[in-house]
Amino acid sequence: MSDPAMKRFVSRLAAVAAAVEQRLDALLSESAPSSAGAAEWPKRLRAAMRHAVLGGGKRLRPLLLVETARLFGRTDAGPLIAGCALECLHCYSLVHDDLPAMDDDDLRRGRPTVHKAFDEATAILAGDALLTLAFETMAREEVDPDPARRLALVASLARAAGACGMVGGQMLDLEAETRLPGLPEAEIRRMQAMKTGALLAFAVEAGGLLGGASPDEREALSRYGRALGAAFQIGDDVLDVEATAATLGKATGKDVAKGKATLIGALGLDRAKAERDRLAHEAGEALVGFGQGADLLRSAARFTSERRS
Repeated sequence: MSDPAMKRFVSRLAAVAAAVEQRLDALLSESAPSSAGAAEWPKRLRAAMRHAVLGGGKRLRPLLLVETARLFGRTDAGPLIAGCALECLHCYSLVHDDLPAMDDDDLRRGRPTVHKAFDEATAILAGDALLTLAFETMAREEVDPDPARRLALVASLARAAGACGMVGGQMLDLEAETRLPGLPEAEIRRMQAMKTGALLAFAVEAGGLLGGASPDEREALSRYGRALGAAFQIGDDVLDVEATAATLGKATGKDVAKGKATLIGALGLDRAKAERDRLAHEAGEALVGFGQGADLLRSAARFTSERRS
């Protein structure tokens, strides 16, 4: 990789991922403080939660949250803790998405999925526990001393993750598998904005909230987050077609086999790639008012279109 900007991005992504991994390890350890008493967690449940969260993942969502907050001068641990809460919620969604009733995947990040490593009932409960842990963590005073900000974060995360966001998008995705003819392009975009884009956009908006961004700045960040989320989902769809299971760490070629609604199906592979790249550029353009301080976020937008895993 010869591009200095992308080198800096990859290095920063690795550093944030390591910091997130360390904090998540502590959050899910037997000695972690918890309102319910961490020592009371059933051992099998804790093991399944740790299997779901630790030992892999790009940690892109925490990076976006941390770096957006950093753009406005927040360099304390609060944004990192908020990023860990977001990652718990993201990992819960992966555990449930992998279940036989959903995408029925055996591999995730190169390892057996939680329902394969344990069992389906344990996987469901581990996902439930990670979801609730996400909100408990986001509400902690260490995230921000202002309770109104923490309340806003929790409410915004609930919207991004719920029926109008990620969960609703997953429902639309499942319905599309049996719909003939397939979804039109506009409905595919709406579904993907909910299923994938909502949490990525939340990461950026949460960073702005923690950093004290102005309303105009938060609107620009929201435009960035929405475009980046859309580009990221198309990138995922392209990887499902072009990548190998060894590179991706999970099965590939499943979208076509299951009749998934994707922009590749609606536009064709080449036009979908062009749209991915256009959206990544649009995301970068949304940051024009932030100067060089937003260079890493611009690189994150490029990463969504250039990544190979």
